[in-house]
Amino acid sequence: MKIEQIYTGCLAQGAYFIVSNGEAAVIDPLREVEPYIQKAEKIGAKIKYVFETHFHADFVSGHLDLAEKTGAEIVYGPNANTAFKAHIADDNEEFQLGDIIIKALHTPGHTLESTSYLLFDKNKKPVALFSGDTLFIGDVGRPDLAQKCDLTMEDLAGMLFESLRSKIMTLPDDIIVYPAHGAGSACGKNMSKETSDTLGNQKLFNYALRDDMTKEEFISEVTAGLPEPPKYFPENVKMNRDGYESIDDVLERGDQALSPEAFEAKANNTGALILDTRKPEDFAKGFIPNSINIGIEGGFAPWVGALIPDLKQNLLIVTEPGKEEEVVTRLARVGYDHTVGFLNGGFEAWINSGKETDSVDNVSANSFAGIYQKESPEVIDVRKPDEFAAGHIEGASNLPLDNINDLMAEFPKNKTLYVHCAGGYRSMIAASILKSRGIDDVVNIEGGFGAVEKTNVPVTHYQSI
Repeated sequence: MKIEQIYTGCLAQGAYFIVSNGEAAVIDPLREVEPYIQKAEKIGAKIKYVFETHFHADFVSGHLDLAEKTGAEIVYGPNANTAFKAHIADDNEEFQLGDIIIKALHTPGHTLESTSYLLFDKNKKPVALFSGDTLFIGDVGRPDLAQKCDLTMEDLAGMLFESLRSKIMTLPDDIIVYPAHGAGSACGKNMSKETSDTLGNQKLFNYALRDDMTKEEFISEVTAGLPEPPKYFPENVKMNRDGYESIDDVLERGDQALSPEAFEAKANNTGALILDTRKPEDFAKGFIPNSINIGIEGGFAPWVGALIPDLKQNLLIVTEPGKEEEVVTRLARVGYDHTVGFLNGGFEAWINSGKETDSVDNVSANSFAGIYQKESPEVIDVRKPDEFAAGHIEGASNLPLDNINDLMAEFPKNKTLYVHCAGGYRSMIAASILKSRGIDDVVNIEGGFGAVEKTNVPVTHYQSI
């Protein structure tokens, strides 16, 4: 028997590839399924099952394509209602995989259909729990993401309490917990950077598993301080439940190399949004007017989901040559299937064609400190409210990037805006959006708040929110 965790940092997501005696199962696969197929072929195994812990909100799973290409059976837990062929497991139903058994444990609370999978080795000893979004390392799943549900998040939190106490905490302390997400995911609020742990250790250190915690205390703590979920979450749930286009078709449509002239024509004729995925510092030096910068090397897919509200929006891609397929794939992971081409040769080809370009002015933290001492600049902090509360430049306005589409009217007009985040990734996204909306006098503070803190600019620390 072999268990392999396949972790994707951009989504803070863990998929699992399990093999026993020539048979394989995949739990919560990403949308691009060829790597799983290749793993199975390499060792001569047949993928028998695709287990889904729930209808994911933060990414589009690869269950449909994987089942289509391998003949594997898709398995969901109780209460799942799919628009495609799937086996809806009973609580405690067992599945034979080679010499091992995988048992479905219905653990509602994060969603109504949430199910964990308990793995028994060939000696019938329970050794691993694939806990989905029910139990994370250091946290539990947020109870406010269930779609088309008449229950409140307090109701679901109560269910989660019972699931944890009756189904999970009764298991042996030495089993390994393999969750669907780690730190950085929006599916929880206090997740550890670790991606697995023993259940016994979680009983000691996970706040939600305290022995002395009452149900009322659990509900209060789990529902407190939940950030607003990203706007693309409901659409991803719908795609996972109702079906979606094959990833092969999505990649073929996006793999259209366009000359600068053809790229410009398609942008004008289709209303496509130009998405520039280069590094922020490269984007600042020059870009196609009205394009949006979301760098592929940062939290790319979640930021696309948060800032581009229409998943059916046509997209044209500018990226470093050779990264086109990676970009299209990562967009498809969160349901953005309508990439219609990329700029062949990258931004350098655009420059060489002599076409119009734009840029974003940058200022170093030290230079900004000099400006701050001489005048009262308009400073826009695009970090999250809790980051702003913990420390910010005196006089700065907090207009979080997450909500920038709803906050455009609050950005001052006819003033130079000095924009910053923590380190520069988010502020360049914000600057690109502002310029695309006609707010041109924008200056990005290099190094963000981390760099400004080291200067003599006055900073307010640890305000309550």
